Amino acid sequence: MKAAVLMGSDSDWAVLKPAVELLKQFGIESVVEVASAHRTPARVREFVTSAPEKGVGVFIVGAGAAAHLAGVVASYTTLPVIGVPINATPLNGMDALLSTVQMPSGVPVATMAVNGAKNAAVLAVEIFAVADQNLQKKLADYRADMVKGVEAKAAKVKAQL
Repeated sequence: MKAAVLMGSDSDWAVLKPAVELLKQFGIESVVEVASAHRTPARVREFVTSAPEKGVGVFIVGAGAAAHLAGVVASYTTLPVIGVPINATPLNGMDALLSTVQMPSGVPVATMAVNGAKNAAVLAVEIFAVADQNLQKKLADYRADMVKGVEAKAAKVKAQL
């Protein structure tokens, strides 16, 4: 069980790195690659089509601007593809968001918020957890920790009143 994390440029790594770190927290290995839908399409195709034999079960794909990478990945696989639009232009990521979310019927890309790599990792874990009770438990614990974190912050604010 691995997640492939693909980005169109090395400049996208800063956004996608937290996803890889969160996957690691859940015990999910990542395969990370930089390949451009426009500049290296053969490399993208080779990476995607060979991923299942490497144990990949889901793709997390980040790209900015035209952001065609997630759609291209989805065209080469029936595995789940999670798109992370990246804020890389003066349009603040809206161009990437629209490019990622507007997929044709039958070739879906689950689209996260602009720069939403951590949620992409959580969704990947949820996908794997469908058939893994250990991951289901880890997700429940993760959510419980979030509740504790919010409660601690709320207490800190109330203490200042």
